[in-house]
Amino acid sequence: MDQAFAKFQPAALSLFRFITGLLLLQYGIAKIFKFPVLPYFANIPPLIQVAAWLELVGGALLLLGLFTRPVAFILAGEMAFAYFLGHMFKGADPVFLPLLNGGTAAILFCFSCLYLATSGGGPISLDAILRKKS
Repeated sequence: MDQAFAKFQPAALSLFRFITGLLLLQYGIAKIFKFPVLPYFANIPPLIQVAAWLELVGGALLLLGLFTRPVAFILAGEMAFAYFLGHMFKGADPVFLPLLNGGTAAILFCFSCLYLATSGGGPISLDAILRKKS
């Protein structure tokens, strides 16, 4: 089975990068442009606005596969920060379980981006096209 699926690994990496970027981009759009309208993104504080711009710009760059490694590294840090500040320690007492504090997506995005920072954007990316030209 390893050999059968191994040939699809490069394309799967590009698809994984694309979907991760698309999902992060949707959070940025929802927070900045208020589309779709979500009550918890109605009046976001300045720190969340910074996160929203990182998600909007970083998500778009991941979607395209441009500057994948540094962008993914920055987004991994942002998501780790989001988990600890926005989920685990948002109340008086820390809530450790992601199922209870709503931080599952932040953790998943953090490690998805960390993986992309180490593996790159894959063969179907602007990074790969630019690498071929030079």
